[in-house]
Amino acid sequence: MQQVIAQKSEGREPRSDPLDVLFDLLIEENGSVSTVYAHHTEPDMNLALAQPWCSIGSDGSALAIEGSLRRGNPHPRNFGTFPRVLGVYSRERGLLRLEDAVRKMTSLNAAKIGIRNRGLLEAGLFADVTLFDENRIIDRSTYEAPFQYCEGIAFVIVNGRVVLDQGAHNGERPGRALRHVASEVTPHRAALRP
Repeated sequence: MQQVIAQKSEGREPRSDPLDVLFDLLIEENGSVSTVYAHHTEPDMNLALAQPWCSIGSDGSALAIEGSLRRGNPHPRNFGTFPRVLGVYSRERGLLRLEDAVRKMTSLNAAKIGIRNRGLLEAGLFADVTLFDENRIIDRSTYEAPFQYCEGIAFVIVNGRVVLDQGAHNGERPGRALRHVASEVTPHRAALRP
């Protein structure tokens, strides 16, 4: 926070009280200032990724690089969690096999939260598929420049409908909120196999 207040204070004469700068920032941002916390280390991340039971997810928001969904100064994970795992941790560092990374992002997550009709490519299940180039996929978002889409994803299919075609969104919006059914929390066995 000291860094933000120092940046916002630059060029102000006479030097403003830090609390005044903080309240000005809150007013500018309509009372909501996003923050980024470093709460684990890279060795912690590496250890977690190596565990077969540890799934990969993100608490990122639905943001865009332009328009009304471009807002704040978000954490890079909003644009690159999954491409980073595939490009950095799997391909570059070899911490986990590509198929294990994909399983941790898809079927393992679906099984953990009790959604039995997604996460696997299997007849009768919903078709949510991302087609990517395993040699090119990488995140580009950084703390300094977070509004950057990843590279290497050609197609995304949601509920059986193409929404990203050759890297460009085509306007389709077949997604919907997913909820588990309490009686379906027993994970699909295939999802739990490493």
